[in-house]
Amino acid sequence: MELEALLSRSQNQCELCRGNDKLQRYVVAPDTTATDENCIVICSSCQGQIEKTEQLDPTHWETLSETMWSEHLPVQIVAWRMLSRLRQEAWASDLLDILYLDEDALEWAKKTGDHEAEATVAFHQDVNGTRLFEGDQVVLIKTLPVKGSSLSAKLGTVVKNIRLVPDNTDQIEGKIDGQMIVILTKFLRKG
Repeated sequence: MELEALLSRSQNQCELCRGNDKLQRYVVAPDTTATDENCIVICSSCQGQIEKTEQLDPTHWETLSETMWSEHLPVQIVAWRMLSRLRQEAWASDLLDILYLDEDALEWAKKTGDHEAEATVAFHQDVNGTRLFEGDQVVLIKTLPVKGSSLSAKLGTVVKNIRLVPDNTDQIEGKIDGQMIVILTKFLRKG
């Protein structure tokens, strides 16, 4: 479905939170090809939280109490998934109890496993809690011996163009004196 048709259907607002910042077409997973039956309009804030690139903000999703009743099944599916992730919030748990999905819709909603996910998302953060991104520059806050080498990474050493270690938010990779090493995030600050 084309974005223009979706925007017309959604009255130029996010179909989940009713916001209108950076609206875009979103294909509801696990589908990857856009059809009339699997697309919704979402804002950038909803997208970041759905795709777990941003922390989940429970207050952002309180409008689901209204939007979950959409006549469009993909909106209901995403609402169910987000309410499931927020199930620790009393209001979300209550809404989840009254949101009815038939057997086929419930199967679609459960396909991604998002309903089992925790509300919080772990990100790579420095010692001060500042989020780290691929390519950032960091500074060591402690002199560190490098295992398997005579190299010692000195306090104050700048490490440019870091790489985030997948599946381990406590580690990044960076080059010091031409050698790629793994550094614990608790020993660095974003610089």
